[in-house]
Amino acid sequence: MLAKIILLIIFFGIMIAVGFYSRKHATNVNDFVLGGRSVGPWLTAFAYGTSYFSAVVFVGYAGQFGYKYGLSSTWIGLGNAFIGSLLAWVILGRRTRIMSKHLKAKTMPDYFGKRYDSNALRIAASVISFIFLIPYTASVYNGLSRLFGMAFDIPYSVCVIAMASLTCVYVILGGYMATAINDFLQGIIMLAGIAAVIAAVLNGQGGFYEAIFNLSEMESDVAVTLGQKGAFTSFFGPDPLNLLGVVILTSLGTWGLPQMVHKFYAIKDEKAIKTGTIISTFFAVIVSGGCYFLGGFGRLFDTQAIRNADGAVVYDAIIPAMLQTLPDILIGIVIVLVLSASMSTLSSLVLTSSSTLTLDLIKGNIVKKMDDKKQLLWMRILLVFFVVVSVVIALDPPTFIAQLMGISWGALAGAFLAPFLYGLYWKRVTRASVWASFACGVGITVLNMFFKFIASPINAGAVAMIAGLIVVPLVSLLTPGMKKETIDTIFVCYEEKVSVEQKMVLMEKEEN
Repeated sequence: MLAKIILLIIFFGIMIAVGFYSRKHATNVNDFVLGGRSVGPWLTAFAYGTSYFSAVVFVGYAGQFGYKYGLSSTWIGLGNAFIGSLLAWVILGRRTRIMSKHLKAKTMPDYFGKRYDSNALRIAASVISFIFLIPYTASVYNGLSRLFGMAFDIPYSVCVIAMASLTCVYVILGGYMATAINDFLQGIIMLAGIAAVIAAVLNGQGGFYEAIFNLSEMESDVAVTLGQKGAFTSFFGPDPLNLLGVVILTSLGTWGLPQMVHKFYAIKDEKAIKTGTIISTFFAVIVSGGCYFLGGFGRLFDTQAIRNADGAVVYDAIIPAMLQTLPDILIGIVIVLVLSASMSTLSSLVLTSSSTLTLDLIKGNIVKKMDDKKQLLWMRILLVFFVVVSVVIALDPPTFIAQLMGISWGALAGAFLAPFLYGLYWKRVTRASVWASFACGVGITVLNMFFKFIASPINAGAVAMIAGLIVVPLVSLLTPGMKKETIDTIFVCYEEKVSVEQKMVLMEKEEN
């Protein structure tokens, strides 16, 4: 117990110290929201990765999908790495940085407003972000309850309030730069922690080969495995189609999430993008791949401890059950790992929420005149507001909110992914197609919550994203485009000539 408490005190102390250190980087709106657009590759890559993978992934998704799909759930982690990280950086990174700076856009709704020359789109995007980021923020706390119940004799409510308060303090003090530095430190903890936990858990099952053998021999409901022996150790698992839906939602979904894309706004330069791409992909392979690989052994721990009174599996209890037999020092590391994952995601979400509401909804619409100081004040006040609301929801989540947590990712990505992606590359995208994507993304996921026309909310989110990618080009071809003068002014940023050293690019023509 002493070791666990000492680890927590050190962890919290470092987080607050970083907040005070970063105050000098949060003196104006640009610095507070974007770190002055001068954040290097390591900080950006780790900020991207730690915002991506929270306690929801480590405790909730890894336990749930590992139990359902066995070792094939590792594909989810690899999809997160190569689609959600590598391809996202390659396809979105450079163009997002160039266009967002050219348009002087600080948030995703701000991008929509300026890219499509529509204040109404900006307001709509900020409202969608507000509605669906709040429950997503609240869901971040859920992974902590069982772990803290296992490791400490303190109420879950105390843990939630303490974590939220500390996150609030360092984000208010240092803004994006404090978040990025803390994300880097928290990311190192996550990398080391997940490797140590996998090794310890497999060792407790007699080693890797013994654990694989025992998993392959497990019998299960024929409805799950379709009579396939060793289904939970097979290449694609017992349910490849639903597994693909999870891969699409959790991987492609990051391309349309405001708190993820925001990282590209702040990155420093070309070299930082290239280096960051490699670091971010490596981070995702280890953390996400490791989480889902570990969860794939969940059925080996199928005891009464992970089932409720009527015998149904409680997925959030699987990972804690796997960790119960670990030495105290490793449990302490796991607690810090999950806290790191949760606080990094939480800080990114509340910063995105408060800046979006201030800059895109309140400024110029509700409060007509807001100088730099007033904007900073509003963002800090709203930051506290978002944290308080998320804590209230997390402490006593009603059924409706609990369902909303599950669909928030799909709704946000379904609404934003297509118009954001196409808007970076294609001049012909129209305002009408953006409205159609907003309606399609939010409509499919919310209506499915009530009418259940798609059995899995995960698959509903994946359908919403794919629908947006189809709807935007179709509607754009059928509706009037933007004025040529306006669109040429927006895309001129990609045509600007720059000079680079020859070691970076070979000359096209050389003298003999």
